[in-house]
Amino acid sequence: MTMKTEQRNFIGYEYKKLSADIEKISFLLDGYESFGWEQDTYVVDKNPSVNKDKKTILLKRDRKIMNKMELTRLQRNFEACVNEIDALEKAKTSRATIYALVIGILGTAFMACSVFAITAQTPNILLCIIFAIPGFVGWVLPYFVYKKEVRKQEEKLIPLIEEKYDEIYEICKKGTKIQE
Repeated sequence: MTMKTEQRNFIGYEYKKLSADIEKISFLLDGYESFGWEQDTYVVDKNPSVNKDKKTILLKRDRKIMNKMELTRLQRNFEACVNEIDALEKAKTSRATIYALVIGILGTAFMACSVFAITAQTPNILLCIIFAIPGFVGWVLPYFVYKKEVRKQEEKLIPLIEEKYDEIYEICKKGTKIQE
């Protein structure tokens, strides 16, 4: 009876921890695979209920991968583009939020003036009404200003975001080609 022994070669890996929103995980995994990374299937998320919107995964790649310097450079470009996309996505609503908050605060200030006018030693109903009108407008208007500003920002930023995605796809193509 002969026993057949398989000889396994040792592979040294480098590891990377990646945390991202659940809806972006597939996109990021596809991108990192272009630079030689693969998901470490032996690691299980021990505490999945901590943040239900984010997922943490571990990646690994062979330390002696060919063209590691070039792949690392492309990976940094990829990560920079992903960060720029995140910033552009946030920029869609940041200006609109500021405008809506300022209008809401001004409306509240007018409403406070209206209350002070009616609760004064000698109540001034006319002044109360004059301050109350812009106060109510300042409470209703932020919703519409927010929606309009978000639409305007989206029209301006969506082409830039699409350009960044195109740039990412080109970077990933180069990374995949280098590994072949």
